[in-house]
Amino acid sequence: MPQPDDYTVGWICAIRTEYVTARAFLDEEHEGPTAVSPNDNNAYTLGKIWGHNVVIAVLPDGEYGTSSAASVARDMMHSFCNVRIGLMVGIGGGAPSQRHDIRLGDVVVSAPRDGKGGVFQYDFGKTIQDQSFKPTGFLNQPPAVLRTAMTVLSGQYESDGHGLEGDINNILLQKKRLQKAYSRPHQSLDRLYRSDVVHPRYCDNCSAICSTDVMRVALRPERTEDEDNPAIHYGIIASGNQLMKDALLRDKLAAEEDILCFEMEAAGLMNHFPCLVIRGICDYSDSHKSKEWQGYAAMTAAAYAKDLLRRIAPNRIEAEKKISEVLSGVQQSIDEVIQVQHDQANKDFLDWLTPIEYGPQHSDFFNRREPGTGQWFLGCDEYQTWLDSHKNTLFCPGIPGSGKTILTAIVINDLITRFGNDPTIGIAYIYFNFRQKDEQKIEYLMASLLKQLARSQSFPESVKDLFSQHKERRTRLSTDEISKALQVVATMYSKVFIIVDALDECQPFNDCGLRLLSYIFDLQANSVTNLFATSRPIPDIEGQFKTHLRREISATNEDVRTYLDGHMSDLPRCILNRPDIQEKIKTEIASAVEGMFLLAQLYLDSLKDKTSVKQIKSSLERFNKQNQLGLGEDKKRRVLEKAYEQAMDRINSQMPGFQVLGKKVLAWITSAKRRLTTLELQHALGVEVGSTELDPDNLPEIEDLISACAGLVTFDKESNVIRLVHYTTQEYFDRTRQDWFPDAEADITEVCITYLSFSIFESGCYQFLSREHGRLRSNPLYSYAAHNWGHHARAAPDKRLILDFLEDEAKASASYQALIFIEYGYHTNVVDEEIVSIHLAAYFGLMCMTSLLKNGHNVDFRDYHGRTPLSCAAAKGHEATVRLLLEHGADMEAEDNSCWTPISQAALYGHEDIVKLLHEKGANFEAKDNQGWTPLLLAIEDGHEAIVRLLLEMGADIKVTISSGCTPIYYAASHGHESIVRLLVERHADVGAADVSGSTPLHEAARSGYESTVRVLLEKGADIMAIAEYEGTPLHLAAKFGHESTVRLLLEKGADIDSIDWNYGDTALHLAATWGNESTVRLLLEKGADTSITETYFGHTPLQRAAEHGHESIVVLLEQHSR
Repeated sequence: MPQPDDYTVGWICAIRTEYVTARAFLDEEHEGPTAVSPNDNNAYTLGKIWGHNVVIAVLPDGEYGTSSAASVARDMMHSFCNVRIGLMVGIGGGAPSQRHDIRLGDVVVSAPRDGKGGVFQYDFGKTIQDQSFKPTGFLNQPPAVLRTAMTVLSGQYESDGHGLEGDINNILLQKKRLQKAYSRPHQSLDRLYRSDVVHPRYCDNCSAICSTDVMRVALRPERTEDEDNPAIHYGIIASGNQLMKDALLRDKLAAEEDILCFEMEAAGLMNHFPCLVIRGICDYSDSHKSKEWQGYAAMTAAAYAKDLLRRIAPNRIEAEKKISEVLSGVQQSIDEVIQVQHDQANKDFLDWLTPIEYGPQHSDFFNRREPGTGQWFLGCDEYQTWLDSHKNTLFCPGIPGSGKTILTAIVINDLITRFGNDPTIGIAYIYFNFRQKDEQKIEYLMASLLKQLARSQSFPESVKDLFSQHKERRTRLSTDEISKALQVVATMYSKVFIIVDALDECQPFNDCGLRLLSYIFDLQANSVTNLFATSRPIPDIEGQFKTHLRREISATNEDVRTYLDGHMSDLPRCILNRPDIQEKIKTEIASAVEGMFLLAQLYLDSLKDKTSVKQIKSSLERFNKQNQLGLGEDKKRRVLEKAYEQAMDRINSQMPGFQVLGKKVLAWITSAKRRLTTLELQHALGVEVGSTELDPDNLPEIEDLISACAGLVTFDKESNVIRLVHYTTQEYFDRTRQDWFPDAEADITEVCITYLSFSIFESGCYQFLSREHGRLRSNPLYSYAAHNWGHHARAAPDKRLILDFLEDEAKASASYQALIFIEYGYHTNVVDEEIVSIHLAAYFGLMCMTSLLKNGHNVDFRDYHGRTPLSCAAAKGHEATVRLLLEHGADMEAEDNSCWTPISQAALYGHEDIVKLLHEKGANFEAKDNQGWTPLLLAIEDGHEAIVRLLLEMGADIKVTISSGCTPIYYAASHGHESIVRLLVERHADVGAADVSGSTPLHEAARSGYESTVRVLLEKGADIMAIAEYEGTPLHLAAKFGHESTVRLLLEKGADIDSIDWNYGDTALHLAATWGNESTVRLLLEKGADTSITETYFGHTPLQRAAEHGHESIVVLLEQHSR
């Protein structure tokens, strides 16, 4: 019987399909190894091919990528030390081009080109059309013996052809069970779509959705009898850690680096396990993925590998050095690869949670403070008590302009200074901003807290699992899931500080702000978390902090004087040598502002244009008079309003050019739908209406923009944003907009349309955006204009301008394509004027729709996604537009590519009035999409309770199921929508309705730790001991994912603590120990869980499981309990 040292060829597979074909091509199969290295986690198949002893290893199920391949290679080298050459054999995605006619079933073999190794490694972020990538180099080339054999084989194939097809057929005749999945598919299933045709999300059937239209499919001649089919290609294989699904990026890389194939494992091997990479082509590295060709592609690769070994004499391999000798540093190198990939995985997870970062805002605010200010607060008793205590809250109200935000930045900096180097202390913060309403959704805020705390800790398995589940489904975490994950991460710290500034700027507070506080207070109850919060003194907000520490924020006289002292050099020269006047300025302003830093800043700015001491004294007297305007909050508001009026008077007193510039800046900043970057604002102000291009010489300087606004704006360098100086400034202009900027919306619409009409965009957005975003960076306002021009247009009186733009085919088409790119992240080559015009009007809810319809536009025309204008208007919530389209006969039952009807869109996006309107007009509220989802299920998915109630009142079927067997109550429970669960139960929904695997609503609620939902289901009779295939009871799931309070509730309600699942025979204690949930393990032990039970698969106890997975603290806990 051969010994481990007898094996000289290492053959690595990534997936089961590749392993099946590798094993099929063995000439003889040996018994498995009797012993391997103690740290070897691989499973091996041993055999012989053409006299070579071959060891085959496959990556663990569900694991892909360079780090997994590196781990398998490492373990193989430990157990089979005599391996001298390596083969990485399997499937990959082709990169066809005019130069390389690559087709499905062909084979690509890694071969050096132009002095570069045969494998090109790259990393890239989102694999969506036209996102950036980062090449990281060419890796080691295959060993010389393999390259020589490859050259000989390619020469023979060129002159005589190959016999791979015959070899495959012989295997299939011997192993008839493989014929169905591993035979060559019909040639009609080999479709290469044009690069700009993107497969829609959520649609599985490519043939039905993407069709075989000649406009979509690339035309290629059939191969002749004189050509090899499958063909063998030699060249560069690209290897990365994410599946290539982007045809545009595929083409870009293929052109630049002469790439023939994309895969996910080779880069983990080439520098650590020199091998030849052989890939059968199963798809075209685009969004049109299918598994039809995988079996045959794996066959062709394995057939080539066997034919290659035939050309190498066994004694020739024996003459090669052992790979383990060649690579003495393999362990360190592989560990570095794994660490890099681990770090990248963590970054991917954090970026996936939320792109929102408060760091730049914090830096801006902290740098804006006057050094030395705020020390009174850091030394006060309330702050010191909060700092030293546990689970405490400090609430700091303050009048508008009192310096709450700057003081918050000082507090955060103090915490970072004290605890920044202590890994056991967590710090997370939120700065609310009235201009960032889109970011102030509860799920975004909670995700930001989780992201900040998760940065400093390794992610618990339960949190990783949530990420994996949602990434696979292409869904987002629910707020409750984020909350549970936040609790898990928070318990990993000895103490957490959460800082929330300007709660009053979170509007409406009773929705977002109140829910945020509720989640944070819940976090406090379950972890050592301290909360610091600021706000205006608003009763609804103050009521949330009645029993907590409180310290009012007000600019002290000393801090105001320090601030003024630091800015004396900004004042006119007439006071530079007058210390008496400087002292008078500090004394008078500090007295006049009464605790309002903002007012001190405005007063100081108002002195900058004074030319004599007399004018300055006169201004100081006016400040004191304004201080006598009234009492209390009303007085403060009127004083600020007067200061803003005076600032506008100063703007109007400037030279005409600066007067116009100042008003334009303020009009844009106060009217924009989101915060504009400085460059976006410069471009907006540099547009000349009616021009066909932007003149760079017409862009205003940043310093002039700020100066022209007389102190009402400030430049945040870290955020690269020019913003209003304070929240109250926006409030002032909201009240006085018609006085100062009566034509703002019309002017902004005109600028946006002019920008979108520039000649550079007339070729279409697809061509425009496809060149590495170069021209996009040169035209930074394009994104804002394309996404928001219609929102401004709704309030603009000039409908002719809007119609002219919509009726211009090239301009409207480019705008619509950019909108699709911004909204969905990929391109479409839409060029039909009729599509874009009417769909743009529907998307933005423009009532000029009437004119478009009168001009003959088809009311039911479909866009690239198959959506009609009615679907677009319903999805965006434009009720008046929906009504107008219905009046013109729009089809209420028109389905898009996902088979969603307009009422489905309205239900999904939470537009209750439109759901009601469509129902009144007779729309089918039971319409199913291509996955079986009805409007009721879609509304439940996103927690739209009012729509769920409305649909139930209409008579929606509460027993409807999708293909997996999931019902409405199942989805409500899985998302933790307790109120919807109650609503469904009241309508007699079956609380025990299981999906095809036996998972019930109770299982799903327990899985995510939705304790209140679990309680409701149990109250309504849910079976606490229901068993789901592979997952056990609800208790097993709650324990596995570390939901301690849910575990406690289930035990209190009678769950069997020692019940075993049907998968490995695990108990709840096994699962909690395996997944590292220490607090859950402790609870189960307290409740009497049996530590001696062995699971049925490996015979392990909970202690052995904990040890196997490296959870040392749990090992100690279980050992102590066992004594």
